[in-house]
Amino acid sequence: QVQLVESGGGLVQAGDSLRLSCAASGRPFSSYAIAWFRQATGKEREFVAAIGWTFNNIYDEDSVKGRFTISRDNGRNTVYLQMNSLKPEDTAVYSCAARLRVPTTRSSDYTYWGQGTQVTVSS
Repeated sequence: QVQLVESGGGLVQAGDSLRLSCAASGRPFSSYAIAWFRQATGKEREFVAAIGWTFNNIYDEDSVKGRFTISRDNGRNTVYLQMNSLKPEDTAVYSCAARLRVPTTRSSDYTYWGQGTQVTVSS
């Protein structure tokens, strides 16, 4: 069992930055791939970024590549999502999720989920 808790969301203006954190407890954190997904009101959940147990990263190319950076600190059992140059269309609830070892972009591949943190970007 892995428990995930997100933090760091908030209300910011377009062009600002935020850093989200996903803190994990439970099974050995280093064995898990962690992904960030987001869901805007009235829209389907979409993949943002993921990092594997060997620190390999994948990003959604179209929406966040070049603006968002995912990283992990296995000593702190935490994955971070650094979000720069935020846009109003980034407004959503951001959730982290975990699965063993290899990151994927499909939400159905992930076993454990956090409750989410709200990010709101005003224009």
